[in-house]
Parts: sequence; C-alpha cells; structure tokens
Amino acid sequence: MSKEFLYQNKKIFYRIIGNGKPAVVIHGFGEDGQVWDNQINYLKDKFRFIIPDLPGSGKSAMIDDMSMEGMAEVIHAVIHEEKIDACPVIGHSMGGYITLAFVEKYPNHVSAFGLFHSTAYADSEEKKAIRQKGIDFIKQHGAFEFLKTTIPNLFSQRSKDEMPGSIAKFIERQNNFSAEALVSYYEAMIARPDRTELLQKATVPVLFIMGKYDNAAPLQDVLKQCRLPEKSYIHILRNSGHMGMLEEKDRCNQVLEEFLLEI
Repeated sequence: MSKEFLYQNKKIFYRIIGNGKPAVVIHGFGEDGQVWDNQINYLKDKFRFIIPDLPGSGKSAMIDDMSMEGMAEVIHAVIHEEKIDACPVIGHSMGGYITLAFVEKYPNHVSAFGLFHSTAYADSEEKKAIRQKGIDFIKQHGAFEFLKTTIPNLFSQRSKDEMPGSIAKFIERQNNFSAEALVSYYEAMIARPDRTELLQKATVPVLFIMGKYDNAAPLQDVLKQCRLPEKSYIHILRNSGHMGMLEEKDRCNQVLEEFLLEI
C-alpha cells in the first residue's frame, strides 16, 4: 500500500507492506525505499514494514530542515500517521544516522534499532574533506553523474564480478535525484554529531550488520561500537561491501528475520 501526507506542506511518500508487528526501515544516501525490496518480499508474511522515501528521495519532496535531526522528525511523523507506539527502526548507511537521531529524540517509539552498514561516529576530518569533494563534483556535473561514478565503489570486488547487471540496474534506478538533495545529504552528514554515547546508554537490542569489504563504513570501525550497547546482535557479511541487502540478500533476509523474531 502506498501512502503520502503533507509534512510542513511538503509531500512525504511511504509504503506499507506485509502483515504482523510493525518495523520501520530507512534507506541511505542515493537510494529510495526500494533498496529494501528483497528483504520485504521475504519477510512480508511475518512483519508489517513501513518504508519511507526520505525527503528528497524517491517520491518525497525536500523539506526545509534536511539535517539528520530534521529527517528524523519526518520518521516521527510517519510513525504518528500509522499510530505506532513503539517498533524496531533499522537504517542503512545515512539511514542509520537518521535512525540514531530518531532514537535520541524519541526513545519511547523504539523497541530495538539497527545500523546496517552504518556508524554512530561523526565524520573524521578526512571523511569531511571527501564529502566536500563530492559536493563540488555534484555541483559541477550533476547528481546522476556523481552516483554513476560512486555507486560501483559501494560493492565488493566479488559482487562487481558476479552481478554487474544487477548493479547496473540499481544505478539506473537512481536517476531522479536532484543535485540539491544530494548536496543537502552530504552537508547534513558532515554536520552530524558523534552519537556513540547513545549506543552506550541503549537499553533496547541493537543490530549491527557489517560488510567485510565495506569502504564507506569500514568493518574495524563498526566492530569497535558493537561492545557499547547492553545487548548487541552482530553480523559480518563476508562477501559484501556497503550494499549487503543486494550483495548477500539471502543472508540479510535471515539476519533480519532472526533479529525481528527474537526481539
């Protein structure tokens, strides 16, 4: 079921798929909610997924506040639209940053949360400089040229060798982003604070899914965070880069199913 509503006079689009207890999944940078389709198709008979397109992605309009905190407010609005008291919230990459911002502001709405190829650390100075170069490229060459250049680097070499057609199709689906949206995301990621303290204080279960060959959220960096929560669920995808839900979809399906069922 597709739904939309106005948030501060801007259209926000989301889908509801499945039956059972609710769970929110939040996509990352340069994606929309369809990135979760493999997992949702596998689990839709057991869970009811709420799948938003973040502001500026897919069918959702940009909002005035495109910070991580501003987009977390949109997730809050979606949850209120669906009259959900509390549920698991799982975010991929930038979606993980938004998940953390949401957990910080609205812990009462969260029964568990997950960081899927994501981190609670703030950007290092080196990472900020890389993102700034990305902003410059986007402004000069446009959003789709940037995504065509960078998306292949999110996959492991094995994935690039074994599934070039799937990667090409994924890239082609991302041709509707505006340069303004991608720049806003990068600026928001540069500005986001360190939220490792939130992991230390977490009393709900926390899921960590990592890729062995992930250059965007390096395995060793994410592993350092796994000991912080009171209860961590840790899974390393041995053949994945940053896009495990596509690279090792069967394993990701199983991991999400086990986590959601256990909590």
